Amino acid sequence: MYLSRTAIAAGSTFTAALVLSAPAGAAVESETAFVFNTFSFLIHGVLVMWMAAGFAMLESGLVRTKNTAAICLKNIALYSIAGIVYYLIGYSLMYADVTGWIGSLSLFYNASDAELALINADTATPEQVEAVVSNGYSVMSDWFFQMVFVATAASIVSGTVAERVKLWPFLIFVVVLTGVIYPIQGSWVWGGGWLDAMGFSDFAGSTLVHSVGGWAALTGAIIVGARKGKFGPDGRVNPMPGSNLPLATLGTFILWLGWFGFNGGSQLALGSALDVAAMAIVYVNTNLAAAAGVVAAMLLAQIIYGKVDLTFALNGALAGLVSITAGPDLQHHFLAVVIGAVGGALVVIAVPLIDKLRIDDVVGAISVHLVAGIWGTLCVGIFGSGSLVTQLIGIVAIGLFVSIASAIVWFALKATIGLRANAEEETLGLDRTELGMEAYPEFRGSQTI
Repeated sequence: MYLSRTAIAAGSTFTAALVLSAPAGAAVESETAFVFNTFSFLIHGVLVMWMAAGFAMLESGLVRTKNTAAICLKNIALYSIAGIVYYLIGYSLMYADVTGWIGSLSLFYNASDAELALINADTATPEQVEAVVSNGYSVMSDWFFQMVFVATAASIVSGTVAERVKLWPFLIFVVVLTGVIYPIQGSWVWGGGWLDAMGFSDFAGSTLVHSVGGWAALTGAIIVGARKGKFGPDGRVNPMPGSNLPLATLGTFILWLGWFGFNGGSQLALGSALDVAAMAIVYVNTNLAAAAGVVAAMLLAQIIYGKVDLTFALNGALAGLVSITAGPDLQHHFLAVVIGAVGGALVVIAVPLIDKLRIDDVVGAISVHLVAGIWGTLCVGIFGSGSLVTQLIGIVAIGLFVSIASAIVWFALKATIGLRANAEEETLGLDRTELGMEAYPEFRGSQTI
């Protein structure tokens, strides 16, 4: 993202030069480019924000009825906390004065002085307009677009450790993840840090967003432990079906829709014919990869199990989306089909494998976001213009940092205020024991497993 943002500023200057030197109508004016670039950040940010609803519905459908209200609360709370913490310190750590490993630690983030001067001027001067327009886009539109990505990483964690982690310890973890862990590793690439200097490429965040959430979720699931009754003493895996598969399906479609903002908006510009053409390619590749993920997951499930599991199809779509996120700008669309299909197939393999390792992932987020995220990042080196070795270095470096940092936080919470509900609370469900309410009160007492 950092390289693309630099390209915006360069493109804005180039556009202004064209206006001065080319025939009328050959290029848009720099202020028009500023407007379209800013609009792209805002509207695509809204689409990514809508993914928060998708995660909430997906996770609500895949948990049991006695934990539905609790998972809904966690999702709206984590989005809110992520936004505030990223405003307070996160964005600055990720983008402001990055030294190679980390940005500056400063409180708050605000519109530029030039923008405020323009807004508050009784009559704007051409110099004031140019001072704003020369940036290429509104400062706070970029902040908004970056912020909605942060909440996605936290949403991945909530689904994995659902049904046994208490509310407040989880939200404290979200504060650290979104305010410190995510921004630091993000600065290495999108902030122009050391991985960016090496040539590591992640267009919209297969690693920087999805694998980060996946690593944090994996460490959390291991440290918190499995749900009561999930694994038998003989190694048997006991299924714990979700309560509402239509709701989970709706959540998947919402996420699919929001992903066009996730990947399309990461073009980071809409002020030229080049940007519009490139964004259209990203949209098509995103859609093809998701569709291929669904089909591949269905076919492989049929071959292995003799039946098609709806949850595999849903997670196949998401895995296809995660897989293409690192490199959705591929100019041969069939490659997007291949990348998405492999991602969908990996889910069918990874979900039972993780169960065999006795790691309890309620919604399959580790398989979708971590496994497919690694695959998608490697694809930049396999199918794109990146170096496979550099991509692998980035995956390992970010994985180690996020896993170690997350483990420290999880263990600290476990040793102090505690992480998980006790056996009785888990049996009754977190809706009743933590919220004092139920999502489906007409089923009171029917869910005791």
